[in-house]
Amino acid sequence: MGEEVSGTRFSRLHRRRYREKVHLCLDVFTDLLATAAFDTERTSIGLEIEFNLVDGAHRPFLDNRTVLRTIHDPAFQPELGAFNIELNLPPQPLSGDALFELELALQRSLCLAEEGAGRHGAHVVMIGILPTLLPEHLREETWMTPSNRYAALNDSILAARGEDLHLDITGQERLTAHWPCLAPEAACTSVQLHLQVPPHGFADAWNASQVLAGPQLALGANSPFLFGRHLWPETRIELFLQAVDTRSPELRNQGVRPRAWFGERWITSIFDLFEENVRYFPALLPDLSDEDPRAVLDAGGTPLLPELRLHNGTVYRWNRPVYDVVDGRPHLRVENRVLPAGPSAVDVVANAAFYYGALKALIDDDRPAWSMLPFEAARWNLYSCARHGLGARIRWPGFGEIGVGELVLRELLPQAHEGLRRWGVPSALRERYLGVIEERVGSGVNGAVWQAGTVQALEAAGVCRSEALTGMLGAYQEYMRANLPVHTWPSPREAG
Repeated sequence: MGEEVSGTRFSRLHRRRYREKVHLCLDVFTDLLATAAFDTERTSIGLEIEFNLVDGAHRPFLDNRTVLRTIHDPAFQPELGAFNIELNLPPQPLSGDALFELELALQRSLCLAEEGAGRHGAHVVMIGILPTLLPEHLREETWMTPSNRYAALNDSILAARGEDLHLDITGQERLTAHWPCLAPEAACTSVQLHLQVPPHGFADAWNASQVLAGPQLALGANSPFLFGRHLWPETRIELFLQAVDTRSPELRNQGVRPRAWFGERWITSIFDLFEENVRYFPALLPDLSDEDPRAVLDAGGTPLLPELRLHNGTVYRWNRPVYDVVDGRPHLRVENRVLPAGPSAVDVVANAAFYYGALKALIDDDRPAWSMLPFEAARWNLYSCARHGLGARIRWPGFGEIGVGELVLRELLPQAHEGLRRWGVPSALRERYLGVIEERVGSGVNGAVWQAGTVQALEAAGVCRSEALTGMLGAYQEYMRANLPVHTWPSPREAG
């Protein structure tokens, strides 16, 4: 969710001044793109991942602040829900052993978090939506992490709607509910993959990320249950859309854009995305800073553009543009936000390897895929894969409509191997992580399939839904801690 804000209430005058400041920041950003010395000397990757906290009975543990004080590591931060924490791993080059180091770092961090949580009778789980989360857990006042930012965001989204949030998701079963707060959004826990790129390369990297969003989601789906209902393989996509929706039904009918947004066109510059954010979306957190970005730039400095960055952080694109300043030098990143958390560290890094490898191949292609694929087809692919997971059919240049698993095996995995080779990833690591993806597709088992199959088997044995979800999550935690790829996890029958 980003940095803290100074307050929770903003006047009409404050909002007008904030809009003026955001437009000023956008103008300065235009000049920065033309004149600034962006960091283009390296291509680095980064990873953020959100965890759930559960108690000994596998229910949500609503005290992340206590756990974070015990972990005592600045790499861990609170998230919106009091049962969520986030890990930020430091950026590093992609070449060499970086992927294996990423897996080791994630495992070490998991152990550290598990040790800190364990001192309070809690545990850490990497999963897209916590299957034991029930509506009553989010109706307690303690559901939200105390924070001006979260309180202001909650109030602003509800005020913009003018009415309660409405969830209505139909998958294997149907869930419908009204909520007086932003709490359902806290159910979504994800992985964010970062790629630092030079300004001239940003558009290709973002367009390629949009093309890959559907296949990524089908491979990594891990969110089939919400509030006890079996919905989509990746329910998180639709849940997030509805949970942060500032539109009333009438505004949706008018075609007003949602804040959880795939976009509507291929781009030619990162400026296109920031300009759309400013043009289409009113501020949710109009917190003003003291920076005069024009004065900073005119004096030869690098402005932080805090208002533009804060506004950008409240437009929830599945591939988000990021402007940042490190050691006085500006840089740009694509933040890929498609994937759910989990299931295991090796699965997370395998998903990352597939993304970075296939992305490189698509970027380097003489005739890029986005030049042959209508943008609406890419959006359709995302939702087809969210609804159907590995069983989805998608639209792809040269193939027409094709099963996503067949596309991955025939086209995208060879491209990912070649892309990782070009990044400088050695053969053994390419085989390790892309082999996980190949075997996952071959077995037809990702996190969502394993969760749903395990619950179905337990129910067939006479266990009620709530106990089946609890039993499934207990087994999930065991295999997650063992760092086994999910396609190798035993079913209840095999385990017995």
